[in-house]
Amino acid sequence: MSDAKWISQLQAVLDCSVREHQLSLQDWTMLSGEQHRNLNIPLNQKKNTITIGDYISGHEGVTWFALHHDAERVEVLEIARKQLSDTELALIGWAVTHLLAGRSKTYEGIPESERYARELGAWIDEQLDVSDPKLLLPDRLVARGRLFTSMVPFLLVCEQAETGRASYNELERLLRTFLSEDVLIIPLKEQEWLILGPASLIHDAQSGERDEEDEESVEESLSSMAHGLHEMLSSEWIGECHLAVSHPISPANSIVSTTAILRETVHLGRAFHLGSNIHLPWLLHLERLLNTIPEVHRIKFVEQALKRTDAFLDPEILTTLETFFALDCNVSETAKKLYIHRNTLLYRLDKLKQETELDVRQFRDAVLVKIILLLYKVTKRA
Repeated sequence: MSDAKWISQLQAVLDCSVREHQLSLQDWTMLSGEQHRNLNIPLNQKKNTITIGDYISGHEGVTWFALHHDAERVEVLEIARKQLSDTELALIGWAVTHLLAGRSKTYEGIPESERYARELGAWIDEQLDVSDPKLLLPDRLVARGRLFTSMVPFLLVCEQAETGRASYNELERLLRTFLSEDVLIIPLKEQEWLILGPASLIHDAQSGERDEEDEESVEESLSSMAHGLHEMLSSEWIGECHLAVSHPISPANSIVSTTAILRETVHLGRAFHLGSNIHLPWLLHLERLLNTIPEVHRIKFVEQALKRTDAFLDPEILTTLETFFALDCNVSETAKKLYIHRNTLLYRLDKLKQETELDVRQFRDAVLVKIILLLYKVTKRA
């Protein structure tokens, strides 16, 4: 069971506020000492260590149960109710111990850096699965990471099953070689990884052997990095995979929302652009809008659009139109890309106009044809 679910269930049972919180080790020790003095516990019976499930009473009727601690901080479960019976205290302590012991067992034998990455990934997944996600990282995860600096987020989705620490270690080695030693790899769902690289990667990509007038934009640099990274991963690690990238973020403030956008980007790219493996959110605005239309309406629209002719279904026309739109409706560039004479391309477009009464050289008709093609791709696989 995820942390969010059992905490919300505990909150419902106790009918009070329950949340994760953080205390300094000094505050915990001080309050623990006060509690022992109030209970007249002899000095030689006091505990000098903190274990999961230990609890202390704070001010204003708050009780804190220890979840995790390090040399400076204690992560606690804060229960804001003035009166908890001995039975309730014992049951809450037992529940905390039982649930977190399972979490500790999951990460047993894993290096601290990988354990942190997996805990962070589990928390992100947890937030994306609930109706009211927390957008800010909890203190226990912020304190152990470098997530306040600007970083470039990539989402990697593998087609082949590669699980276990061996794949994590191999991916980490490859990414540190290709991107940077400062890269952070966060496992999410099976075969899905969030990769955070330093924002300096963009500057490095822009400061290559290019004239100032020919300098890449941020989006061009991100696209170049994504293509290079995908080529490396496909050939040296996992084979078939999908990759999305977004503008630099401060992970501590937006890692959840960014992961959601990147997941949506991969979904839209795979649905609307079959055969493409690099998915860029700034190129999928129309696809995002069309995806909000109920499936029954999309199917009806395509059926009506294709009722008069099957010209759009001809493979040669499909290839021609996709290339034409990819090159911003530039006739000369499209002809070069397709290795055909310019007049041959114009003949194809004129033929399409005769059969459909739609001239893709006109903006209004080009938009309509683009929508028809996008919806046809998803409805034919429905």
